[in-house]
Amino acid sequence: MKEKTEVVKHKKPTIKRRSKNNLSYWAFVGPSVFAFTLVIFIPLILGIYYSLTDWNGISSQINFVGFENYIKAFSDEGFRSSFFFTTKFTIAAVIAINIIGFGLALLVTRESRISNLLRTVFFMPNLIGGLILGFIWQFIFVNVFNGLGQALGQEWMMGWLSNEVTGFWGMVIIVSWQMAGYVMVVYVAGLQNVPPELNEAAKIDGANWWQRLRNITIPMVKPAFTISLFLTLSNSFKLFDQNLALTNGGPGNATQMLALNIYQTAFTLNKINLAQAKAVIFFVIVAVIGLVQVYLTKKDEVEA
Repeated sequence: MKEKTEVVKHKKPTIKRRSKNNLSYWAFVGPSVFAFTLVIFIPLILGIYYSLTDWNGISSQINFVGFENYIKAFSDEGFRSSFFFTTKFTIAAVIAINIIGFGLALLVTRESRISNLLRTVFFMPNLIGGLILGFIWQFIFVNVFNGLGQALGQEWMMGWLSNEVTGFWGMVIIVSWQMAGYVMVVYVAGLQNVPPELNEAAKIDGANWWQRLRNITIPMVKPAFTISLFLTLSNSFKLFDQNLALTNGGPGNATQMLALNIYQTAFTLNKINLAQAKAVIFFVIVAVIGLVQVYLTKKDEVEA
C-alpha cells in the first residue's frame, strides 16, 4: 500500500508540470495561431467561397455559380498576358537578384575594413517601401534618363517605360536593386558556415579561386540558395506595389503583372468574384512552383 501511495504522489506533480507546460505553450503560440486564423486562414476560405459566387462586392444578394468564374479567368486574355509577363519577369528577376546578391556576399565576406559598411549600404534599399521606390525610379527613368539621353545623343536612354521592353527591364532593375541586399544577407550567413579548413586545404593543393568557388563554396552554400530562390520566386510573382508605382501596367497593360491585374479586376471593374477566382489560381500557381523549387534544390544540398 505504501508503494502505491508513493506512485500516486509522484504522478500528481508530473500532471501539474505538464499542465503548466501546456499553458505556457499556448500562452506563446495562442496569439500567433489566432492572428494567423483571423488574418490568413479565414480570408482564404472566404475568398474560395466568393470565387464560386456572383458577388460583385456591393450587392447583398449572393448566388452560387460554381466554377463559372474560373472559366472566365482562364478565358480572360488580360489575365493570360499578365501571367506570361509575370513569368518572364520572375525568371529574369530571380536570376539577376541571386547573381548580384551572391556576388555582393562574396565581396563583403572578404577581409576588409569597410566590409561592415558595405553590408549596410547594400542592404539599405530593402528598407525603402515599394511605392516610394517605384516613384523614385520612375523619376530616374523618365526625367534623368531623358536628360542624359538628350545630352549624350543616346536615343536608347529616352522614352523609358513607354514600351513593353524598356518597361520590363525597368521592373527588373528596380526589383534587383531593392532585393539584392536582402538576399546578400542570406548568402553571407551561408558563406560564414563554410569551414575555412576546406579552402585552406584546397589552396595548399593548388586550387585557384574559381575552382574553390565551384567545388567547395557553392556546394556548401546550397541551403542558402534554397532559401534565396524561394524568397525571390515568391516575391517576384507577388510583386504589386513597385508595378503600380513604376508603370501602373502601362503602356496598354503591356507591363501589368498578375497581382495588379487581380487588383484592377476587383476594385476598378468591381468584379470581386472574378478577382477572387484569379487570386485562388494565383495562390495555387505560386504554392506549386515554390514547393517544387524547394524539393528540387534541397535534394542537392550538402551538409557541413
